Amino acid sequence: MEFLDQYSAAWLAGLVVALLATGVIAGIMAGLLGVGGGIVIVPVLYHLFTLLGVDESVKMHVAVGTSLATIIPTSIMSARAHAAKGNLDASLLKTLGPALVIGVLIGTWLSGYLGGTALTAIFAAVALLVAANMAFRTQGGALAESLPPTPFKQLIGTVIGGFSTLMGIGGGTLTVPILTLFNYPIHKAVGTAAAIGLFISVPGAIGFLLHGMDDPGRPPFTVGYVNLVGFILIVPMTMLMAPVGARLAHAINATRLRQAFALFLFITSLRMFYGLL
Repeated sequence: MEFLDQYSAAWLAGLVVALLATGVIAGIMAGLLGVGGGIVIVPVLYHLFTLLGVDESVKMHVAVGTSLATIIPTSIMSARAHAAKGNLDASLLKTLGPALVIGVLIGTWLSGYLGGTALTAIFAAVALLVAANMAFRTQGGALAESLPPTPFKQLIGTVIGGFSTLMGIGGGTLTVPILTLFNYPIHKAVGTAAAIGLFISVPGAIGFLLHGMDDPGRPPFTVGYVNLVGFILIVPMTMLMAPVGARLAHAINATRLRQAFALFLFITSLRMFYGLL
């Protein structure tokens, strides 16, 4: 509690409002883009922890771990909304599921050996690459006419699971552009990505929770690398707003959806690179 005594009531109230607003934006983005909200939550928590003076060595780990935990209920709400509209490919989900979990386990293991700066750099670099791909790829710029056969399809799932875990995102940030590279319809990609977020967030959050149990640099109210205050304030808003985002996704054309995705990732990446400097 001494950690919080240095901040005024007004400042702490502002922190609460910022976390609630983060949940609103993350929920809409989760439903709209199938990203699980992590692409919003990770950088916001990172900067909030900076303002609070959280130890540099654990700041990004707690942001990622907390984000993965919040993605669990958000992914459930978003996936249900997309499934109701027929935009969730259950067959593809079953094919990629085991590979996704393997990727998550690899990513969780690596997170125990990577410092906060490395995690931040991975987040920023991958987000920038994905944004560039979505912004500048032409409508006919698919890599192939259909998804590759086994085992290459499973390799894609492993890569998505691993990098998504290290970034604290739900999988849509990588799943949507990768699937559309293989001429996969973007609305189905977004809907399926929402469900993929569940395969990533559950084992990923458990891994980060266990990894950080003995780390002395964690901020107050943090179990493992999962901050309970962030989780409690963000989750209700994301669950409330994810179905709203899913309805918006159904109404927006594919080009506009791709542009919105690219712009958001580009802004997020720049903010993270700025944080590294």
